Amino acid sequence: MSTDLDAAPVEAQPDTTAQPLERLRLLAEDAADLQIISAALQDAILRPVDIKWERSARTLTLALSRFCWECGGTRVMAAMQFGDVQGVQSRRLPRQPDTALELLAIDFEPGEAPGGRVLLMFAGGGDLKIDVECLDAVLADLSDPWPAKVEPAHDDEAVTP
Repeated sequence: MSTDLDAAPVEAQPDTTAQPLERLRLLAEDAADLQIISAALQDAILRPVDIKWERSARTLTLALSRFCWECGGTRVMAAMQFGDVQGVQSRRLPRQPDTALELLAIDFEPGEAPGGRVLLMFAGGGDLKIDVECLDAVLADLSDPWPAKVEPAHDDEAVTP
């Protein structure tokens, strides 16, 4: 009688039948759309130098290393861009260009319709406030996934805007 323990080891073959995951591409035009992007970007890592505000073009662009919760512990390079930006303010964010910032959540506070303020909340209590004429945001993955070194973990403390 043979068991799995008795069987000779078999080399694992790559699964050629599995379909590669499509790169994420999302558009937000209202608060509900932005909540979906917020969930996709939970635990994304970026640096202050990865935040580019082009005042004349009225855009704010972020380059991020997104933790892919849907991909089983991988990361992917992604970009998020906000259009119709009227102003940007940071509060309690480090200024050193290569400091790692961990994005926890994104929220939208409506103002004079269709505008308002997008709030990016980071670990450590810092935030980035983006005043927009209207909500116009795009998130797109830019690279293939790679294995994450560590899965993000959170304290049980609540995040307050």
